[in-house]
Formats: sequence, C-alpha cells, structure tokens
Amino acid sequence: MSQRLDDPALDRLFRIARTRNGWTAEEISDALIREIYDTAKWGPTAANSNPARFRFLKSLEARTRLGDLASATNREKILAAPVCVIVGYDLDFAEKIPELFPHNPGAKAWFANPEAARVTAVRNGTLQGAYLMIAARALGLDCGPMSGFDNAAVDAAFFAGTKIQSNFICNIGHGTDEGLFDRNPRLAFEDACQIL
Repeated sequence: MSQRLDDPALDRLFRIARTRNGWTAEEISDALIREIYDTAKWGPTAANSNPARFRFLKSLEARTRLGDLASATNREKILAAPVCVIVGYDLDFAEKIPELFPHNPGAKAWFANPEAARVTAVRNGTLQGAYLMIAARALGLDCGPMSGFDNAAVDAAFFAGTKIQSNFICNIGHGTDEGLFDRNPRLAFEDACQIL
C-alpha cells in the first residue's frame, strides 16, 4: 500500500487532468457509474460518516431539468455530457452512524448539534465529491465540475422531502478538447504552504 504511483497514473489523476467542457457521445453504463461510486466510497470521512449523496443524471430529461436551473453556459455543458452528477450532502447523515461506525454507535450523538452536523456534512460531503472525481479519472473518464446553478431550486427538484442539499455538480464522460481553456497556473508551494 505504500508504493508510489507511477507518473502516468499521477498525470491521469492530477498533473495533466483537465476540467472538460466538451464531450463525446459515448455512453456511460450504469455498471461503470456503480463502479465509480464503489471505488470512491472507500475514501475516509470523519467517523466514517459518509454524508455525500449523489444523483447521477443520465437521461436527457433529467439533465434538461438540471440544465434549466443552471447558468446558460453550464446548461449547454450539462446537456452535452453523458452523465451529470449532483453532489449533495445529507444533514441527517448521523442516522447512519450506528451502521457505519459500529465500534462506537453512540458517536451519533456527536452530531446532535445542527451546526456541528451541517459543518461535518459540508466538509465531508465535499471530500467525497473529490473522491468521486478521482475515482472517475482513475477509471478512464474525464470530469467537469461546476457551480453556477440555483442550489435551492436543485434541492427542490432532486432532493424534495429529504434533508439533502446540493453542493456542486460534475459532468462525467469522455472529454474532448472543445472549449478547453489553456492550463491555468497554480500557487507555488511557498505561496500556499508552510512546514512548521
């Protein structure tokens, strides 16, 4: 487990991976969608809380519903991609703690305070969204994460009757270079990090 990944793997996951705006028409199977999740779900979260909830929108009808709640630019991207996933977080995630953290089922009480639950859900749900993107890339797909949509409207359309709230959306498929921006710079280590 402590062996370093080779350079092509690191390139695929991080160094040359890009946010895709254009997509081929190649379909993504339900089996591959399940594999993406079944790979990503092993990423660690606080108290194994697993607060992320995902809605994988494959049908044109579902993607159109989402696209109508997004900016005009993002709408076109959503309609062009074979799959768009809504990455959300469940504010009631603690209900699953006894199942997911069986050595300490009383840990559910750690999240009785609504603000503590919200912060944990947002932080760890976002983390799980990143795991999902890394899993998709590791399985040979490209990603196009986005904001630029009406969160409240998306929650009403896709998470009605739950305490799940949308965080961000991400197109998944086989990307093209259409609309691909030049690689933008990143902060240098010295600008973003300290070793203490």
